Amino acid sequence: MAEIIQSIRGFPDILPPLATKRAAVCVLIRRVLGQFGYQAAELPILEKTALFARSIGGDTDIVGKEMYSFADRNGDNLSLRPEATAGMVRAVIENGLLQQVSRFFVEGEMFRHERPQEGRSRQFKQISVECFGIETAALDAELLAIGEMVFQELEIRKAVNLEINSIGLAAERVQFIAALREYLSRYENDLDTDSKRRLTTNPLRILDSKDAKTQEILRSAPNLSDFLGAESQKHFEDLRGYLEALEIKYVINPCLVRGLDYYCHSVFEWTTGELGAQGTICAGGRYNGLVEELGGKPTPAAGFAFGIDRISLLKEKIAPTTDKQADFYILATSEKEQITAIKWARDLRAKFPELAVICHNQFQALKKQLRKADMVSASAVLIFGEAEVSANQTTYKNLQTGEQKLLSFEQLCQLITSTTP
Repeated sequence: MAEIIQSIRGFPDILPPLATKRAAVCVLIRRVLGQFGYQAAELPILEKTALFARSIGGDTDIVGKEMYSFADRNGDNLSLRPEATAGMVRAVIENGLLQQVSRFFVEGEMFRHERPQEGRSRQFKQISVECFGIETAALDAELLAIGEMVFQELEIRKAVNLEINSIGLAAERVQFIAALREYLSRYENDLDTDSKRRLTTNPLRILDSKDAKTQEILRSAPNLSDFLGAESQKHFEDLRGYLEALEIKYVINPCLVRGLDYYCHSVFEWTTGELGAQGTICAGGRYNGLVEELGGKPTPAAGFAFGIDRISLLKEKIAPTTDKQADFYILATSEKEQITAIKWARDLRAKFPELAVICHNQFQALKKQLRKADMVSASAVLIFGEAEVSANQTTYKNLQTGEQKLLSFEQLCQLITSTTP
């Protein structure tokens, strides 16, 4: 027997029923984004490595340790995208889309070489939401209203917390970082290993440390809010006012800075305590300087990403959905009746495209076929035997209630219409 080739660690197979449930989450998110005027864009998963080094930051963990990068046959340095914002910014610059306000979303796979665990794979799916051309905090509030609506409709809002913060402008952070580095240098020997490294490369990321001793040291550290100028303070106050008007509950987390260099002003995370260490299910913020950094004209912008893997896990834990694969499961007692069964299936799919209709397509004992219908959690079965075909009818059986009756195609359609919300 040939050796079985297994999948790469951190690159999971997503199979039914989980794949079906993840797809349903994405459908809901796309619908909500459409209500807010966001349009779908598709971007390549490969970009020049320089795009991410310039946008995310060369001293970040993503660029320094986590990207899948390589030289192709032409010698070009390329990387699998670790996130979608940089690619979206490149696309709007390259295609001349900065003349007006633009709203986009990008759905697809991202790649980071992290230690795999539940809720964190090396290949993972996001829906990234980006808006260009609006500088007011009203846009930041709109992005958070999208998240609020999505989590409400997924029935997981009660398990999610919204954390917000302001990291101000780059010049303000320079002063804060200097003060933070000076303070933390006194306790360098007591910091965790990652924080010691970040003290020289990216001190802001120390605020994200989960190490208890480091967090204790940070309690007396300088506060970023004390370094914000009037513009940054007003932007954050405006955002809080919009959120309160929209009745979106939030908490201010002064240690929230996000791990990417391009953010400014508002940053936010939707988090949950239900998924262990991988508690961030959605995150983003404002990145006003990124378009100019990548060669475009100065353009205000903001965005965030839904983490589909974690949102799907949370959905199944808090508000699980059924594993139903079929609305109707069609059975035939012989090849002769199968022809009629296939025709009814075709006509049902044409008339009710929202319904899933499965034909058994094997000639087995009726009890065995009914067990197959139960295995796919079908709502009802349609049975075609010699008597049914002769009368141009089917035996309809509701698998939830046990109700059973003979129906013509027209009567079946009437039943579906009367019972479908």
